[in-house]
Amino acid sequence: MKPDYKNWFPKGMIIGFWVGAVVCVALALITGFKIDGTIGMILAAILWLGVIVLVVAGIWGIKMHNAFSYDGDRKMSAQIIEDIAEYVKLPKGGKGLDVGCGSGALAIAVAKRNSNAGIIGIDRWGKDYASFSMNLCESNAKAEGVSNTSFKKGDALKLEFPDETFDAVFSNYVYHNIPSKDRQAILLETLRTLKKGGTFALHDIFSKEKYGNMEAFLETLKILGYEEMHLLDTTEGIFMTPKEAKWMMLSGSALLYGKK
Repeated sequence: MKPDYKNWFPKGMIIGFWVGAVVCVALALITGFKIDGTIGMILAAILWLGVIVLVVAGIWGIKMHNAFSYDGDRKMSAQIIEDIAEYVKLPKGGKGLDVGCGSGALAIAVAKRNSNAGIIGIDRWGKDYASFSMNLCESNAKAEGVSNTSFKKGDALKLEFPDETFDAVFSNYVYHNIPSKDRQAILLETLRTLKKGGTFALHDIFSKEKYGNMEAFLETLKILGYEEMHLLDTTEGIFMTPKEAKWMMLSGSALLYGKK
């Protein structure tokens, strides 16, 4: 039995780009025949521009899907997951939390490295990522021979766990997908559940546009008593190359890790 961690870039989006391009071509041709004069020319030009944009997006989508595929040559998803897991250390009998576990990849990778600890993965598993589910996570854990994981529905904006529940909290490319004017507050909600002395490893696109001033956030953690805080740029060949980060639009990706 082989695990199926899916692909972070859904095929449905790629299909949507190409279907949109075909529709625009058809409309442009119809416009050229049916509408004469300046208005027809303008509408046709707009539609042909749409074709170009959608074709470029379709090609980009195919490249993204191939790069993130667990079966492809690059296997970027697998590399990122394995590298984050290396930063998560749990004591014997400890508990870890994966926020936004998706298909269970990170929770399972951490569980493998910390076989004497228990790992909980939470996710909302909404329609935006319909191919991910709790059943898929459980199936992948079984396929990997991992028995120290459990999965449940949860909301990253309001975790159901009390303060200082976990010995480690971790996440990968989750928070930037949550519509919010204050993503630093979402980080603090995750870190609220971390025990004193516990470790954290949160990987995301920590750009100023999405998160504001992250240096100020590190100062906030310092004031709150965190012993160790690091913001590691993962686009400098650590998880990906600068060139990959640029064309994949992942510039700003970094690993926020440390100890409470």
